Amino acid sequence: MKELTFSELELHPALLRATEEMGFETASPIQSEAIPYALAGLDLVGQAQTGTGKTAAFGLPMLQKMDPSLRSVQGLVLCPTRELAIQVSEEIRKLAKYMHGIKTIAIYGGQDINRQIKAMKGGVTIVIGTPGRVMDHMRRKTLRFHDLKVVTLDEADEMLNMGFREDIETILKETPKTRQTLLFSATMPKPIMEIAETYQKDAKIIKVIKKELTVDNIKQTYYRIRPYDRIEALSRLLDTVQPNLSVVFCNTKKGADEVAGALVEKGYSAEALHGDLSQRERDRVMNAFRKGTTDILVATDVAARGIDVDDVEAVFNFELPQDDEYYVHRIGRTGRAGREGLAFSFVSGKDYYRLKAIERYCHTKIEPATIPSIKEVRKMRFNKVFKEALNTMEHTKIDSLVDRLMIKCEEEQVSPVQIAAALMRRELGEESKKEITPDKPYIKKDKHRNPRNNKNRNYRSANRKNYDRSKIKGKSVHPEKSRG
Repeated sequence: MKELTFSELELHPALLRATEEMGFETASPIQSEAIPYALAGLDLVGQAQTGTGKTAAFGLPMLQKMDPSLRSVQGLVLCPTRELAIQVSEEIRKLAKYMHGIKTIAIYGGQDINRQIKAMKGGVTIVIGTPGRVMDHMRRKTLRFHDLKVVTLDEADEMLNMGFREDIETILKETPKTRQTLLFSATMPKPIMEIAETYQKDAKIIKVIKKELTVDNIKQTYYRIRPYDRIEALSRLLDTVQPNLSVVFCNTKKGADEVAGALVEKGYSAEALHGDLSQRERDRVMNAFRKGTTDILVATDVAARGIDVDDVEAVFNFELPQDDEYYVHRIGRTGRAGREGLAFSFVSGKDYYRLKAIERYCHTKIEPATIPSIKEVRKMRFNKVFKEALNTMEHTKIDSLVDRLMIKCEEEQVSPVQIAAALMRRELGEESKKEITPDKPYIKKDKHRNPRNNKNRNYRSANRKNYDRSKIKGKSVHPEKSRG
């Protein structure tokens, strides 16, 4: 499809000014296809994952339809998680920067509902919220839809996975029949299409092809290792690759806690992000990660839906996801804004067949690699500390410290080199001595094949069973003669 500029999409000048300020130049595939149809008032079903620009794909047309003179809710966006609701709200607020009178609010569980009610009484144009909290406001009559023009279901498949289908249908039934309904989903399972058929009118279906769903500028690598070597392997890769920010994916909340705890014990700045955390804790963890005070985020798939940080340099699949789609979502956290990204996957035993299925689904090649050796890690860590010391020498005055160090070394009768080596040892910390050997390939066993049994032995065994059965019945039949 031809790339379009935002100026070609017939958008309001205030919206064009905002997109230009945000650094948008050409529209992404989902934006190029969805925006014209949405501006024309058509219902849409759009297939797009996080990171493809879908928020602007539904946010820009929605904003263009809003009437700033009305002090009532005209737009509603439903999101599966608090994090995504906050993220979508922030982006729509940026897009609406030069549209005076447009007010947005994010509403979600875990936040004081009275504070939300107070904010909404001041007049809100667009509400972005999770289904549960939207339902709470509907029951309290603090959220009314009499002027509602547009409803967007964002990451609809994830909302269904989290059990929100009944809530979504209840909400849609309470909205005006004249509304426009935009539905965006990474996958198109049958329940999604059922909602589209029930609550949309002749919806235009837009699918971004798989080639566009995957990110070409991400180097994907896998490592065959035993399960109990994964923490050691992860720490070695972190030491050699040295990403500024990275996300480690686990399949369970317990696994995320255990991995984060193990990394902290090894001296890394890591925190877990999953559904069991309170909203305050989730906000604190995400803010620390965005600011860079936490380098490593260990997350589950659902919690990670709200992660939208452009500076993530590496993604680690500590465990392979069970769903091919989730692999695409995971590695899409890196390689943002035209940067190159890195994706590492740990594979043990039967995981190899799961990896091959992912390759077929993504139409990509995930290259095998070997975990860095202890010697390689030691060298990388030494060079890093040495480079930091050189940088300090170049940008900081150290002359007085040099004089004091020389005097102290003479007094203690030690060389400055010995002192430097001792400080280097303290900086490097304890070095691992654990060897990592590659996991042996998993070979499917043929249950019918037993090398210890030959044809004659199988024959004798079968006849022996016939003979045993005949004795039980009180008959004495020779196995050879029993064959008749």
